[in-house]
Amino acid sequence: MDENVRGHSSHEKIIVSGAPGYMTVDLAALARNYVRLSGEVAPARAAAVVKADAYGLGAEKIAPELYKHGCRHFFVAQFAEATVLRPLLPADAAVFVLNGLQPGSETICARDGIVPVINSLEQWQRWAAEAEALEQKLPAVLQFDSGMSRLGLPPEDRPVTADLLKTENSIDVLFVMSHLASADDPENIQNAAQKAEMERISAEFAQFPACFANSGGIFLGKTFHGVLTRPGIALYGGAPTGGTENPMEPVVSLDVAVVQVRTVPSGTRVGYSGTHVTTAETRLATIAAGYADGLPRSLSGRGAVYCDGVRLPIVGRVSMDSITVDISALPQNRLTLGSRVEVLGPNQTLEDLARDADTISYEILTGLRHRYQRQYL
Repeated sequence: MDENVRGHSSHEKIIVSGAPGYMTVDLAALARNYVRLSGEVAPARAAAVVKADAYGLGAEKIAPELYKHGCRHFFVAQFAEATVLRPLLPADAAVFVLNGLQPGSETICARDGIVPVINSLEQWQRWAAEAEALEQKLPAVLQFDSGMSRLGLPPEDRPVTADLLKTENSIDVLFVMSHLASADDPENIQNAAQKAEMERISAEFAQFPACFANSGGIFLGKTFHGVLTRPGIALYGGAPTGGTENPMEPVVSLDVAVVQVRTVPSGTRVGYSGTHVTTAETRLATIAAGYADGLPRSLSGRGAVYCDGVRLPIVGRVSMDSITVDISALPQNRLTLGSRVEVLGPNQTLEDLARDADTISYEILTGLRHRYQRQYL
């Protein structure tokens, strides 16, 4: 049996399962990344963005691990995510909903102790009405648009919001926040513009602390931090800043099993539409993952996998459930049915794979599907 199939005794359950792909999530590396980021932002605090099922890695595993290492603030995007996450964490952890609440979810949100991020006057009015109906003060975060034009109260609504805060006693505003649009590019002039706008917002709402920096913003310097930062991709090993060495440890590795190996003559068409034609006798391996498993079709003819440190280029189009790679550079019989090749690991980072797919590491990470057998270290 191939050594890639045998693995170590700790992998025995995974090997027996015969899964098409094996994804390992290193919780110790995740924890070290959180500690690293917490040190970077001190005396501010580091929250954790665990939206989209902790970027696809499993919020039920990720959030409790981060809690064990001191994280007490957790951000999701959708209210449904918060209702799943809230019971997994102790009462002293706060769960925030970045998109705020859709009409009709206010009562459950208040009952479960979830904190909405208010992005509009309508969301404010609905949350205030819920507080008045319950005859209690409810917590919230106020998000302001500082130049991204995506979420948050726009500049023209700030005077009305300030007036509401003078008369409205039913909402307990924990802090004000905004989101950086270009923090992964330190030279982008939008960073300074948004920082200046956030400083104006903080001056207008000086009674509340500020929450500003995302993963990239953390490395722009302490003037971007506020009292609470919101790292996401950096926690999971993605590079927070483009064009520089990644300071974070990789958290995810991914191996995919070989389905078939064959040798084809020169002039053979490979894959849908025959987009690749061999120019010499070629040894091919088909692996058991495709775009349905989070490996984008744009990797066709551009991306690669690895075996023993050898790059194996993708040939032909990425299919829904399979990819064909050229293994001619490997020794004969090195790969057979059930052998594994590296998709993410020592030879290929999230950024490498994203570059070849002409996308970003976020999309690669969140796209990895549940057909992979998962192991948490």
